[in-house]
Amino acid sequence: MSAGLRRIRLTENPDGWWTAYDEEAEAVSQGPTREDALENLDEAVKLIEEEDYGREPTEEELREWGIDVEEYGTGGDLPEVLK
Repeated sequence: MSAGLRRIRLTENPDGWWTAYDEEAEAVSQGPTREDALENLDEAVKLIEEEDYGREPTEEELREWGIDVEEYGTGGDLPEVLK
């Protein structure tokens, strides 16, 4: 991300919630207030900027999350619910 100006678009939705969009990071978030939407956007941008963003989880991480690696494996076809 550049050290220059950041453009953040903040929109009030018909349901009263707010959507915040960071053009440079191409990140979108929302919240019930403007402040919440911006805080959530900050968190999303931080995650995007982390070095390991987008990598596949390790088998150890999958186990920590309660996923049985032996049963589901770490690749292959998607489960029906995700197709």
